[in-house]
Amino acid sequence: MSSRIPVAVLAATGSVGQRFIQLLDCHPYFKVVALTASDRTVGQKYGEACHWILPGDMPDWAREMVILPTAPESAALPLVFSALPADIAVDVEPAFALAGSMVCSNASAYRMAPDVSILLPEVNADQAGIIPIQQKKRGWSGGIITNSNCTSTGVTVALKALQDAFGLSKVFAVSLQALSGAGYPGVPSIDIIDNVIPFIKGEEEKVESEPRKMLGKIVGESIVPADFIISAHTNRVAVIDAHMVCLSVELKNSSSPAEVVAAFRSYQAPEVSRDLPSSPNPVIVVREEADRPQPRLDRMTGKGMATVVGRVRPDPIFGIKFVVLSHNTIRGAAGGSIYNAELIVKLGYVKK
Repeated sequence: MSSRIPVAVLAATGSVGQRFIQLLDCHPYFKVVALTASDRTVGQKYGEACHWILPGDMPDWAREMVILPTAPESAALPLVFSALPADIAVDVEPAFALAGSMVCSNASAYRMAPDVSILLPEVNADQAGIIPIQQKKRGWSGGIITNSNCTSTGVTVALKALQDAFGLSKVFAVSLQALSGAGYPGVPSIDIIDNVIPFIKGEEEKVESEPRKMLGKIVGESIVPADFIISAHTNRVAVIDAHMVCLSVELKNSSSPAEVVAAFRSYQAPEVSRDLPSSPNPVIVVREEADRPQPRLDRMTGKGMATVVGRVRPDPIFGIKFVVLSHNTIRGAAGGSIYNAELIVKLGYVKK
């Protein structure tokens, strides 16, 4: 790309905002020129206002940037990355879209709107085609594209390979979710040390609905979910990064573990998505060891963008079962939004 596109990061001081800063450092498509955060930090330098919690140093260019108000008047650029909480995103993100920005959002506020795509470029790049419909219906010159709930991401990538190869009927999912998914400061240490918390507010509903939407199709002016069902249990565990999900799946065409492994290994992203800077190659990495994947060992596979699968074996009730691991703040959050942005740039939906 001859010249980088100027972008803003909304809610840049939080844990996901920091991951945006880290992943956008020296990005070949994008240059961060505006950072926003809460009103109490406006006017401060990012290095003063942000308590950096990620491994590695804060980039020098970010340290010296002055925080702006989270409003289109100060940060309406061709492309905006949103790490806003859902209750704030519900009003702020449409204001940016109306002002002409394409908003790549990590928030849940618009994920289930029928004219908004939950985009995974290695799964449903065709759903970017909802953008012109969204613009026409809502009167926007920009738009909103979301990435999924961080737990749904790796699950959906794995299910896409099986949907294409065998068809899907039923899915039973049990998650083991990292602490970073709760943001910072997140879960109190006295609650999570020596413990597992078997409830994450709103999470089971997201895991049961979002993969079906991502694996659905545009029909008319809406995205219609795929016709299988999911039952989910979600749990918070004492791991820093990476969500693990144990899946039992009933396929429409029953298949052996060897056939399922072959489907995972042969799965490729749609052609339009394969050469983007954030594209994982391979999309799905299958581990053969009896005790893998593991968060500490496997979360950075494919620079944190790959989906890792292991323990593929027969299930006496559903037919097949396996374990999925993906990095929740890279592939499942900031990295996913950046991957989405790369795709919509390639498709011509971002004004240069």
